[in-house]
Amino acid sequence: MKLLVCLGNVPDTTTKVRFSSDSTHFDTNGVQWVINPWDELALTRALELKEDGGNPISHVTVATVGGLSAEPTIRKALAIGADDAIRVDIEATDAAAVAAELAAVVKSDQFDIVICGIESSDYNGNAVGGMLSEILEIPSVSAVSGMKFDDSDIILYREIDGGSEEVSLTSPFVAIVQKGFAKEPRIPAMRGIMMARKKPLKVVPATGTEAITKISSFELPTPKPPCKMIDADNVAELVSLLQTEAKML
Repeated sequence: MKLLVCLGNVPDTTTKVRFSSDSTHFDTNGVQWVINPWDELALTRALELKEDGGNPISHVTVATVGGLSAEPTIRKALAIGADDAIRVDIEATDAAAVAAELAAVVKSDQFDIVICGIESSDYNGNAVGGMLSEILEIPSVSAVSGMKFDDSDIILYREIDGGSEEVSLTSPFVAIVQKGFAKEPRIPAMRGIMMARKKPLKVVPATGTEAITKISSFELPTPKPPCKMIDADNVAELVSLLQTEAKML
C-alpha cells in the first residue's frame, strides 16, 4: 500500500513578518522555511504506521507544490524517513491550484492513502485537503486524530464535540489530520540526513491550473499599546482604565 503525505513549505513561526513596499507581497528575504507543523505530524505518523510490521503500508512519498526554495524542506522530510519526494515546479499561490497540482501527482502514481494537514501555519488555509478529494472524486475525512488498520478496513478516529468518532472505510481516500495524529514530530537523525541526499526527489512540471483567488493586499496588526504602570494604591485609576480602555469591566 502506497501513502502520500502532502507537505506545505511555510515560514518558521519565529519569522519577523515583512511585506513589500506596496503591501501586495510577502517579503521572503531572510525567511527560514520549515515543514508545515500539521503536515510534519502527518509524516511522522505515516512513518510509524509503515514501520509497524502489522500494517500494509510499504512506501511513503511526500509531495510539495513549490519552487526551488522548497527543496531544503523536502530534504528534511526525506531525512525524517520518507522514501521519496515529488516537487511540482510552481509557486503555491492559491488553494485550488495547489489541490489541482497534487491531484495530478496522485493520478500519476495511484496512491492508496493521501494525508494532508488540517491547515497551514502561514495563511491558516484549510481548503486543500477537501478540494483534493473532490478533484480526485474519492472520500475524505477531516479532523482525523488517529488511524489503524483492521484487515481490509481502515479505521480513522475523529475528535468531535463531547466525545470521539470512529470512521471505517477502504482506500483510496484523503485523510485531513489535526494535532494528536502523532504525539511529537520526528527529528531527523544524522544517518537520515546523510541518506536523504541519495533519495529520489522528482521535479515535475505544473499542469498550468490557474489560481481562482489572489491576494489584494496585506496589513500588519495594530501594534499593542505600551504597558501602563498603576500605583498599587490607586485602585480607582486601575478600575477606570479597565472599564474605558481594556473594556474588561
